[in-house]
Amino acid sequence: MDHLAHFRHEVRAFEVAARRALDADEAPFVPSCPEWTVTDLVGHLGAVHRLVTAVVAGRLTAIPDHADASVYHLPDERDGWPIPGKAPTPGPLPVGLVDWFADGAGALAAAFANTPGETAVWTWSEERTVDFWVRMQTIEAAVHRWDAENSLGPAAPIAAELAVDAIRQNFEVMAPARRERGEAAPGAGEHLRFRRTDGPEAWSVRFDGDVVRLDAPGTADVEPAGTASDLMLFLWQRIPADRLTTTGDRAVLDRYFTLVPAL
Repeated sequence: MDHLAHFRHEVRAFEVAARRALDADEAPFVPSCPEWTVTDLVGHLGAVHRLVTAVVAGRLTAIPDHADASVYHLPDERDGWPIPGKAPTPGPLPVGLVDWFADGAGALAAAFANTPGETAVWTWSEERTVDFWVRMQTIEAAVHRWDAENSLGPAAPIAAELAVDAIRQNFEVMAPARRERGEAAPGAGEHLRFRRTDGPEAWSVRFDGDVVRLDAPGTADVEPAGTASDLMLFLWQRIPADRLTTTGDRAVLDRYFTLVPAL
């Protein structure tokens, strides 16, 4: 799939939602990120984009210093911008923050387009290529676009092609990383089958000790079913399990976020 096309679509949609929030006297709270207003959400995604741009455009093999302000290309005027560690940020969403986000998203898209995907760069994963960042940032942009729209009203679903890719990426990359960083308890053979209702795919995953086994054989303990978008949004803790149709042992599904803790 063309991750870059999806990335460009999602960051444009995020910007549209953010600009809608400029009309409010107070930046709306983000229900799916309860400690943030839209101001914090825009600041977060914009900062991530600038950091990844530094890595990709500079072909860096070590992480940049997060505290180095030059990485983020911040303007002098930042009244009302988020202050690290001080969320939620009160007051209206600053238009300059949205402009800064848009510039940074464009710079990251250009860096992705101009750098071969196989180029070796620093990542937090075992896969240390630009392609990792293209995939990861496309997924992150889609999730946060949904967050932004959901703070203002009904949010559009994640594109099915992207959601299918993100679900697999979750089990291959995110779930093992979250288990390790969150020091999750060993799995006891919990077996879940996530079934897509708007397409043919299903993902069978079993937790054996410290291993997350995707495409695990055998009969699952529980089968949650939903659209690709809803399955993805559940795995990213954006919607509750009640939005899915579940058969089998619901207690195993309820244990999922103990096995894969939030970070």
